[in-house]
Amino acid sequence: MFLASRMQKNMGSSILGIGSSKKLVNSEKPKVKFSDVAGVEEAKEEVKEIVDFLKYPERYIKLGAKIPKGLLLVGPPGTGKTLLAKAVAGEADVPFFSVSGSSFIEMFVGVGASRVRDLFENAKKEAPAIVFIDEIDAIGKSRAASGMMGGNDEREQTLNQLLAEMDGFGTESSPVIVLAATNRPEVLDAALLRPGRFDRQVLVDKPDFKGRCDILKVH
Repeated sequence: MFLASRMQKNMGSSILGIGSSKKLVNSEKPKVKFSDVAGVEEAKEEVKEIVDFLKYPERYIKLGAKIPKGLLLVGPPGTGKTLLAKAVAGEADVPFFSVSGSSFIEMFVGVGASRVRDLFENAKKEAPAIVFIDEIDAIGKSRAASGMMGGNDEREQTLNQLLAEMDGFGTESSPVIVLAATNRPEVLDAALLRPGRFDRQVLVDKPDFKGRCDILKVH
């Protein structure tokens, strides 16, 4: 009885749980700007190109410039990775779809993959947009290191779906840029870091003395 009840609760109106996945995704148009983010000046400089591309994609397309589909924000907990991601969306004035990597993982095989599909489907409808996955290591751990067993593992199916989604869209006039955060980049699956996926990393480190002073001024 418990198992049947849990299955019904997780899957909601859809057999793959797509109906319930929307509740796990926070969609907004952030009002956060770079001026609200202090102590990470180098990181802000590195992500400004993403803002420019989202605002003026035709410039980059005309020049044939390569813009990353995915950008990984790396750093210790509490350094402002999520706030920086919101600021990118706020500066570009685009929708921001945020979700925690752990929310994709369920006990039922296929639910996580359907949630990934649903997330990207909604982002594409609102493009240009940003998808932000916090704690991506929850679904993106190295398959070799974690001993995943073929396609029956829920985490592996979810990871494979994320890779497929990132491979399936281009940097066109209405782009979707994927930002992800982790404090454990060393555990990520190599497939996530290949060109065309999260092939660029931005360090969001602990602030130095000046950075801490700047944070106090903002808050």
